[in-house]
Amino acid sequence: MKAYSLDLRRKIVDIYAAGDISQRKLAKHFGVAPSFVQKIIKQYRDFGTIDPKIRTEQTPLKLNPEQLEILRQLVDDQPDATLAELQHRLQQKTNVLISITTVDRMLRRQLNLTLKKSLHPTQK
Repeated sequence: MKAYSLDLRRKIVDIYAAGDISQRKLAKHFGVAPSFVQKIIKQYRDFGTIDPKIRTEQTPLKLNPEQLEILRQLVDDQPDATLAELQHRLQQKTNVLISITTVDRMLRRQLNLTLKKSLHPTQK
């Protein structure tokens, strides 16, 4: 999700600092969650900044390189397998259980494999 702009953040903090409006009304006025208004005001009070926080550390992959290679091999062996089938076979081979969504994400992002659809299948 993309961070809210600095301009919006500045407007929220400036209007709240004027003291004429509640955090809930500010949230409704700008179409943001009340928790965002609360968070940005607290951040400004505590740190003097309204800049969005920068993510410094990525979430580690669920599968290591060897497990990714096993997943690739499973797809090569049966290219028409469903995500649920791949999930089950991967668990059997590696004893690692990941969600179907994670199987899809690993195929797309790590192995660059995507679903290929044919609108007009060839006749044999």
